[in-house]
Amino acid sequence: MPHLRPFVSAVVRPIPITTREERIAELDRAGHNPFNIRGDKVSIDLLSDSGTGAVSTDQQAWAQRADERYAGADSWFRFRDAVRDLVPHEHVLPVHQGRAAERVLFGELLEPGSISLSNMHFDTTRANVERIGAEARDLPSPQLFDLTSDAPFKGDIDVDAARAVLNGPDGHRVGQIVVTITNNGGGGQPVSMANLAEISAVAREHRVPLVLDAARFAENAWLVTQRDPEYADWSPREVARRVFEFGDAVVASLKKDGLSHEGAFIAVHDPELADRCEVDIIATEGFRTYGGLTGHTLEHLAQGLREVLDPHYLADREHEAKFLADRLHAVGVETLRPTGLHAVYVNATPLVPHLEPKHLPDHAVTCALYREGGIRAAGGGLFLGTFDENNELLTAPPFELVRLALPRRVYDRSHMEYIAEVLAEIAKHPERVPGYRLTHNPEVLRHFRCRTEPIEP
Repeated sequence: MPHLRPFVSAVVRPIPITTREERIAELDRAGHNPFNIRGDKVSIDLLSDSGTGAVSTDQQAWAQRADERYAGADSWFRFRDAVRDLVPHEHVLPVHQGRAAERVLFGELLEPGSISLSNMHFDTTRANVERIGAEARDLPSPQLFDLTSDAPFKGDIDVDAARAVLNGPDGHRVGQIVVTITNNGGGGQPVSMANLAEISAVAREHRVPLVLDAARFAENAWLVTQRDPEYADWSPREVARRVFEFGDAVVASLKKDGLSHEGAFIAVHDPELADRCEVDIIATEGFRTYGGLTGHTLEHLAQGLREVLDPHYLADREHEAKFLADRLHAVGVETLRPTGLHAVYVNATPLVPHLEPKHLPDHAVTCALYREGGIRAAGGGLFLGTFDENNELLTAPPFELVRLALPRRVYDRSHMEYIAEVLAEIAKHPERVPGYRLTHNPEVLRHFRCRTEPIEP
């Protein structure tokens, strides 16, 4: 049967159409950093899937009932109940977005000299660990580095490596283990139920809190039902509930699988930890029943948490990503396999084989996408690589991936075809893609704030 999308557009926004000359000028103005490009100069925006999706008519309808009272508003209780329908933790604290949840919780679990272990810390997660003076140590599954294999759960944490750290001389320094589902820094790959059960047991054996970074919990749950025969008969909601049982604490940006433009939560079992987090939230975010969010947003989130686990929606999300990946493969553009849900990751290394790692190949492809087609995306090399004081590459990133993040319920098949056509043109003439060098290299969160320039042939 042909694929049928389970929704239709109710409100539309025009797409900016620009010329190649205008895009070249904008790249120059922006220091060849996609984060500096003005939104009204972008035709297809794949920079992030965070807070960029479309809300539903039901979400808008509930928002009309928003209660904006400062404390104990009806909207808070509807939001809390939607979270507790999934998460078994007694204490739920709202905050304005995921990095705020990380800042608050990590500030209570870590101290200078602590170690945070993870399947892979994403950019702001790492920053929130390191700003405390702690060390963020990534322990991804070895399967992740085989970009073309079809291993179903490349997002797993390396449990043996985690056990070795905990049993070694640094074991007493480990303040938390963070498992990100899905593994965003690792190409949006899912984490298996078996891996969660195993790392949970290890964490409890060593009395180290296991924190679930659950921004894409619904997408991870869906991929579990599709890739693990043991859970083939489970609903995504049933899988998600089981997943949350593994964690001692949860941080979740709801700008992804909350289907909202803003919002997050912290959930914990320990009442003393909850109390300490609550003090920080009241001082920096807002009262404990709104956490910096409006009643309008709390209603969007409560309804979004109901909608996101709809199997029809999740199947469409998977189909959207697979359609784009298949079109790219058909024109000779390699992507990380198997394809996840929230993004398609283009492997820049074979796409621009003339560029060495020091020429920032994934960043070069990202700039080419905007220059040739008005498509904004993000590369991971600037984040994962290390550089010396002269802005020269010191340690190459483990892979050169360009993330084409797919906003939820926004783009249709024609947009996917356009993206594939632009990349196909780039692939026909890779020699036209110049390398890049850093001209401004901030010490922290480099990729958000840097400036670069093309290297003339």
